[in-house]
Amino acid sequence: MSASIVGVLALQGAFVAHERALRSVGASTLQVRIPADLDKVQALVMPGGESTTMSKLLVSSGLFDVLADRLHDGLPVFGTCAGMILLATEVLDGREDQRSLGAIDVSVRRNGYGRQVDSFETDIPVTGLSNPFHAVFIRAPKVERLGAGVEVLAECEGVPVLAREGSVTVASFHPELTPDARLHEQFLRHHSII
Repeated sequence: MSASIVGVLALQGAFVAHERALRSVGASTLQVRIPADLDKVQALVMPGGESTTMSKLLVSSGLFDVLADRLHDGLPVFGTCAGMILLATEVLDGREDQRSLGAIDVSVRRNGYGRQVDSFETDIPVTGLSNPFHAVFIRAPKVERLGAGVEVLAECEGVPVLAREGSVTVASFHPELTPDARLHEQFLRHHSII
């Protein structure tokens, strides 16, 4: 059997930093830009960036419907910041033309923690990690509703910031912007990718 390949959605955002983190824990990666790329991967990371732009690029590249089908079939996916927004069932204050994949039963508010100047960093305890994780929040989405099947893996001031439902994991923050790849490793190990 061939080794698993982890795709990184490479339409916009910090995809190179995610690739670096994934490779540091032993994963093989592939930048995903077209539907044929998605056929080659056994898991996917959806990076931060600008969620409305990413939504449009998913549609124009032909990836949106193909990705929706793969998610429905159980493709493991880790969405960070804008990736979380794109995977949510409900986007509060989203643009009218913005589409989300509805893969995890959460409602999120875009820029829920404020504008760029309100960005912050903090250490958060994470289920399954022995030491806190240094989380970087940049124009981060805020979870305002959780479905009954969603497991909270970390909170910041009582608000869920890392959550999982089935094969979908989402983070409000940017784990790729630190040298700590434990969340990438945790995601991959949870799905037996490494």
